Amino acid sequence: MLITFVTSFLFLFLQLVVPTRGETPPLASYDSIFLDPNYIVNGNFPSTTWQAKDTIVQWAEDLVSLGPWSVMNKSVTPPSGDKHDYMSWAIYWWPDCSNVRNTTLLPPEQVWTECTYVQRDGDINPDVRTVVDDVGSFANLSDAVLYNTLAWSLNKDNDSASVYSQRTVNYINTWFLNNATKMNPNLNYAQMHRGPTGQMGTKTGVLDAHPITKIVSSILIMRMENNTDWTDDMHNQFVSWSNQYVQWLETAKIAIQESEATNNHGTYYYGQLAALKLLVGDMDGAKNATETYFNNQFQQQINATGEQKHQELGRIITDSIIWRRWLYTNAQILSYLDPSSNAWNKTTAYGATIQTALDFILTLNPSASNESDQPSEFYVDVAAVAAVYGDPTHKYTSFLSSGDPNYAAQAYFLWTQPLAGGTPPPSNSTSSRKNGGFAVVPAADSKVISIFSNLLADQLEGQTAAA
Repeated sequence: MLITFVTSFLFLFLQLVVPTRGETPPLASYDSIFLDPNYIVNGNFPSTTWQAKDTIVQWAEDLVSLGPWSVMNKSVTPPSGDKHDYMSWAIYWWPDCSNVRNTTLLPPEQVWTECTYVQRDGDINPDVRTVVDDVGSFANLSDAVLYNTLAWSLNKDNDSASVYSQRTVNYINTWFLNNATKMNPNLNYAQMHRGPTGQMGTKTGVLDAHPITKIVSSILIMRMENNTDWTDDMHNQFVSWSNQYVQWLETAKIAIQESEATNNHGTYYYGQLAALKLLVGDMDGAKNATETYFNNQFQQQINATGEQKHQELGRIITDSIIWRRWLYTNAQILSYLDPSSNAWNKTTAYGATIQTALDFILTLNPSASNESDQPSEFYVDVAAVAAVYGDPTHKYTSFLSSGDPNYAAQAYFLWTQPLAGGTPPPSNSTSSRKNGGFAVVPAADSKVISIFSNLLADQLEGQTAAA
């Protein structure tokens, strides 16, 4: 009976003093972002970002079971014979084995090398993710590094927060530095077409590494906050790896071809090049990379109405989001490198700005192109534009709230500030960072505690007397 009473007491007490927490949004992978390390390190976040902090910590936990990641985990060896080489297959290419003998008995390895591969635009070959998935592993790695770094930074005053930075270090070490598991610093076998003539990577493979901006942001944050888990030795090793990869980006034939692309491929190229040059300390090179992009590709990418050129029919929303995503990333990098650059207000040859580009998407009807599931993918972009340009008419926040009423609980709400939305934690609460979390626990009302304490004392006294 005593046990039953105590259990009931604790349940009622917790119901009164601990608020019911909202459900954490599903894990999201923002295609590419660069966070200003100064903003994160300064930690001057609005009180309304408490839910976003919760989400970041939870997402860091959600990714634990998937890692660590390594190029050595794939079951197929690249044509080089070295599994340390990153490898991916072009997603829209399918085998035509009509000219190969024993077509019904071909093992997969023979299909990949002997059958002619042909392109089916928009039709994804499922084996590009089920057989070889270095691209998916790298995306997950980048997210895990970002969210664990942020979870550590947000909780660094708590001794237990080191679990997050230790994970970050382990993830980076496994993918880039450990001799047994590291990736060679090149993309020679990225986005292979396969078949007799497709056993080397293609220029589009350079896009595979675009999430590296998240890793660069994370390392800069750890360095600025003097994280002891990310040692000087590890940093120097990563700088060495990055320098080798930068050299590949600037000299490899397929990389140079990608740097000349006038569409979003060129945008992605200069974004990752600038981020890596920033990391290795080549500030002039990083600034030159972003300015090269804004003075060349950017000039012809967006017309006066905000519409992109060379847009594929039938994929209006999807292409618009992809094209614009790295506009923001490149502007974020240049703004960090040179706050006086006025990167966000640079104009194309047609007078369009980044804001013009995003505003155009808001005028589109997703259902008209059978893309009703796409708008949520660029909520982070809408938030970024609102934070930079302002939102005096609430156009952007209205769009966000119409699609996601709880957008303030999304991780991006932390770094896209100032942005309206969200609510401060309960006024009678104190922030608990126990176990690295951001649980908001109200300061218990003294009268409530007194009532339950007296009830418990009376019950215990009665049990003692009965004994």
